[in-house]
Amino acid sequence: MLELLSQPEAWISLLTLTFLEIVLGIDNIVFISILAGKLPEEVQAKARKIGLALALITRLILLCGLAWMVKLTTPLFHVMQHPVSGRDLILLLGGLFLLGKATHEIHGKLEGVDGETSDRIAPTFTSIIIQIMLLDIVFSLDSVITAVGMVDEIAIMVTAVIIAMGVMLVFVDSVSRFIEEHPTFKILALSFLMLIGFVLVLEGVHKEIPKGYIYFAMAFSFTVEMVNLNIRKKTKKLALRKPIR
Repeated sequence: MLELLSQPEAWISLLTLTFLEIVLGIDNIVFISILAGKLPEEVQAKARKIGLALALITRLILLCGLAWMVKLTTPLFHVMQHPVSGRDLILLLGGLFLLGKATHEIHGKLEGVDGETSDRIAPTFTSIIIQIMLLDIVFSLDSVITAVGMVDEIAIMVTAVIIAMGVMLVFVDSVSRFIEEHPTFKILALSFLMLIGFVLVLEGVHKEIPKGYIYFAMAFSFTVEMVNLNIRKKTKKLALRKPIR
């Protein structure tokens, strides 16, 4: 791990992946908060903490399992004389999942279609925890597939996931408020998901793209959005200072 962190590319991978993991985890936190809100006030905090702990455990288990599975390079069958391994299937299906997930989320954000939690299950502590566990599995898929698609080293993946969950646990209210106030960052992250999904599909059919190009595109887009955010803040301040006639 120390040797990896001495490489600039490893730091870029870690920072980029951590940012994406935080943004992708916002919806998970929102749903955990909504479900925990159905419980009596005195146990809501406990349910949220258990929910976040389960989210971290779920991500780490899926991450280790998926990272191991992508190393399965033995051909399972052939399609038009091209060998297809377990790794190819995981990358191809994972890439298609990310493309579909990102497209659906962008449509929901732009069209205003939001998910709603079900009230059919009685709001007992056990039933809420079960619902949270099921949600954690669903919300962890895009997070884990993104990590596998961006980084080759399991140590960097695990570190990014742990840092992201730690940040969300400590700054959950601040992070959620920032994303809600600046929805373009959510759209930007979802666009990154589409890019990663496309790369995974290409890798699934044995078309490799150097990850440096992906990091550059992400860094450039993020920098442009930060500049736009700064310009919007300055414009708003000038508008407030301008005297009303």
